[in-house]
Amino acid sequence: MPTQDEEIARHLREALASGELARAEGFGKALPEDPGWEATPEPLRMPFKILKNAGFVPAEVELMHERAALAAALKECDSEAGRDELRRRLSLLEQRIALRLEALRLNGTL
Repeated sequence: MPTQDEEIARHLREALASGELARAEGFGKALPEDPGWEATPEPLRMPFKILKNAGFVPAEVELMHERAALAAALKECDSEAGRDELRRRLSLLEQRIALRLEALRLNGTL
């Protein structure tokens, strides 16, 4: 009985011989750069890529986007009271992010 790798190789050989692979978008071209790949911790790159391709955004990524939006709002804010509130929200969010990343690290994901 062939192994799974051998079956995959057989299917690829058949697809290549029939020309099916050559008709695939991007065949023979380098894969496009994925923004954020290098900034993502290595153990999370492939899981996050799979989730991204499935249309799912991990909570950690959503938190980072929220952080970027708060930081941008802080730069644009012209009132001291508004800046104080944005700093408070940003600080709380950064604590949440740190706790989530620490939990990932402790669970062996990072």
